[in-house]
Amino acid sequence: MPATAPASPRHASARTDPASSRASDHTRRTTPSASPASADHPRRPERPDRDHTPLGRARSWLRPADREVLWLYLLTRVALWTTAYCTRLLFPAHGDDRVPEPLLTSFERWDWGHFLHIARDGYFPDEAGAGPGPGAGDNREAFFPGFPLLLRAVHTVVPDWTVAGLLISFVAGAVAVVALARIAELHLPDAHAGRRAALFLLLSPCAVFLAAGYSEALFLAFALPAWLAARRHHWLLAALLAAGATTVRVSGLFLAAALAVHFLLTVRTGRRRAALLALPALPALLYFWYLYARTGDWMAWKHAQERGWYRHFRAPWDAWSQTWHEAFAQTQATGYAAVFQADLVAMLLGLGLLALLIRRRRWPEAVYIALTLWALGTSYWYMSVARSTLLWWPLWIGLAARSLRVRTTTTVYVCLLAPLGTVLTVTFLTGRWAG
Repeated sequence: MPATAPASPRHASARTDPASSRASDHTRRTTPSASPASADHPRRPERPDRDHTPLGRARSWLRPADREVLWLYLLTRVALWTTAYCTRLLFPAHGDDRVPEPLLTSFERWDWGHFLHIARDGYFPDEAGAGPGPGAGDNREAFFPGFPLLLRAVHTVVPDWTVAGLLISFVAGAVAVVALARIAELHLPDAHAGRRAALFLLLSPCAVFLAAGYSEALFLAFALPAWLAARRHHWLLAALLAAGATTVRVSGLFLAAALAVHFLLTVRTGRRRAALLALPALPALLYFWYLYARTGDWMAWKHAQERGWYRHFRAPWDAWSQTWHEAFAQTQATGYAAVFQADLVAMLLGLGLLALLIRRRRWPEAVYIALTLWALGTSYWYMSVARSTLLWWPLWIGLAARSLRVRTTTTVYVCLLAPLGTVLTVTFLTGRWAG
């Protein structure tokens, strides 16, 4: 029996007359009454409905490169929390403890207490009988209100204060690394430039402060998108984001100065938009006015810095000399001396970065770094200079650029600085001074 039956004369005719077949197909395709579900015209696959949920919109906004950066960010968060879990077991507060302290307690260190007190009680709790006021050893006026205000808002949804603070830093850090990667891509042609810049930031020695309930991550979540918007000449958006950064840290004013320089260097027409760049100063002015209304002192913020952290103005060389003395003259406990040494190294790094930016005529970034170094380097001694490197986005982009030219850069960085970052992470999580 043959494998197939012989074709009927009608079928044979259809196969031997391709022109008539094409004409018939064309008629079926163009006839209005033809059913789209008929056998001659299969139904086209329907376009899936767009996901309008917040998560769906975020997915459509993120590019594949952004997802890679966020995956890297998530991995480093898992590593940090693993370190925190092990730290509470291996380094208990008392050597003979049988029960480890709660995991969240590891993140309730140093400046977190100030942010918590401001969010919970306000700047002047004595007015409501809740605690000490200004000048009584608290000096909470030294902290700008952006992070505490957001912390109080998130606390209305998240009952635990520490979880609320960590959640803010987690989300803000994700925004910051994506923005940093996109800025790096504007400077560097390589497809891996953004991921490299994010890697250097996330593995930096002081990266633990991006995860803790501190203001660094939130500041970067405003500052880096502001700089990205300015690079794309979206000046209103840049000004608004920079104003958000100023609510978080005084460094927002340094960012505003850099934006103004970038505007003057790149905009040839429509200079009237320069007035927008005054917006970032508004939150600082409002905060100073608020403190003045409560204390009668326009410089209450600066005086709180002086009382609590010895940020009296001194010449740069005197500040260097004093920090060197504290770092090497055995006048401080070894832990504090080590942090002073780190601040000296960070200052040298910042000066080298500033020189490089000037050499390459990157004036806006140079202004930002110069103002930052001046503020940090003209107090009684250096404090938190190493931690401030987290906010120096030109540094991370510069390292990414070098890693693309010199392949061993990434390997050297990871092998040398990642362990140092682990040491500082453990230092912070155990309640010791880490800058």
